[in-house]
Amino acid sequence: MSLNVKFGVSTWLWTSPFDSSTVSLFEKIKSFGYDAVEIPVEDPELINTELVKEALAEHSLKPIICGAFGPTRDFTHEDPKFHQTSFEYLDACFEIASELGAGFVGGPMYSAVGKARLVSPEQRKVEWDRAVKNLQKVCKRAGEFGLEIALETLNRFETDLINTASELKQLITDINEPQAKALLDGFHLSIEEPSIENAIAEVGDKLIHVQVSENYRGTPGTGQTNWASWKRGLEKINYQGTISIESFTPNVKELAGAVCIWKPLVPNQDGFAKEGLDFLKKWVAE
Repeated sequence: MSLNVKFGVSTWLWTSPFDSSTVSLFEKIKSFGYDAVEIPVEDPELINTELVKEALAEHSLKPIICGAFGPTRDFTHEDPKFHQTSFEYLDACFEIASELGAGFVGGPMYSAVGKARLVSPEQRKVEWDRAVKNLQKVCKRAGEFGLEIALETLNRFETDLINTASELKQLITDINEPQAKALLDGFHLSIEEPSIENAIAEVGDKLIHVQVSENYRGTPGTGQTNWASWKRGLEKINYQGTISIESFTPNVKELAGAVCIWKPLVPNQDGFAKEGLDFLKKWVAE
């Protein structure tokens, strides 16, 4: 059985932040055989939606909008100013996604990436409840734009709130809004989950986006990832969304530092994109 999926790649593989010059990558991305491009929104003001829309149409690429949740974007923070900053940022992301015809905005939008501490159960409950309450508002706002949100688990070194698929499922259940959906990223699953197949089953039909790289963030097919487990899980839930390659370049120092990539993972990033897609196409066809 082969999966009926599309393939995407994040522009983070080559550059950061996404701005008007980044659309020059679209021609190459299409020539490699991708169906979609992941657009990470670090600074919404850098994104000229008209320009991006034209480039997407020209190269027949589908847009996927992903948020970037730095230290100022945090729905679990005790200071409501952080919540307001997050609402305003996500509003801008929703506007971009809506104008470009993307169906959702994805990412770990509950908390700031890198907020990983040992907290008491009482403190964790307070922060969990803040995330739920704020994300209920986010969902309603997304609904006004005709969009969903795809919440992502992160590994224990990047957040202390949502590390596993079961925690993500609980968060979505507690939010209890139709717009709240799931995004699973293989890099984080390889650290946190005993079974990728079971993690996929856990979120089930809530899964609307998948990101992959290898366990070491390298080219798919070159590491220790259990691709058979991925395939069984996606087939079981009849996943029909996009599978995107997400990794990073060490050449953008700020981003590389944030994701702890201290040296090149491949000889060149184009090779990563081409070889990764070749592997994924063979994998789904087997």
